[in-house]
Amino acid sequence: MADKKAAMNSFCAWDGETLVLNVLGKPSAKQDVIGKAKGNQLKISVTATPVGGKATDHMVRFLAKEFGVTTNDIEVVFGRFNVNKQLRIKSPKNLPSVINKQLSQELKNTQ
Repeated sequence: MADKKAAMNSFCAWDGETLVLNVLGKPSAKQDVIGKAKGNQLKISVTATPVGGKATDHMVRFLAKEFGVTTNDIEVVFGRFNVNKQLRIKSPKNLPSVINKQLSQELKNTQ
């Protein structure tokens, strides 16, 4: 249990085959983009407006392509109507470089 808690001192952690992401969403952006870590959250900008959860739905579709999964493989744990959210991505096939870098750094720190 200590490992899992320690892992969430960053914006991402593995829970078995599932990647848990803490996200700071930025709706109404110029483009869909995975940004940099900001504290314990990963900034993700999307072009959709934040009306009735549409920006979060758009973010899930965008991230599904980025991670090589279907939209059904991404669960919004909390924050569908908020900029602060947590996502669970089942068995991602691709890891964006900012996430890959963070996870490999954490792996080194635990060895």
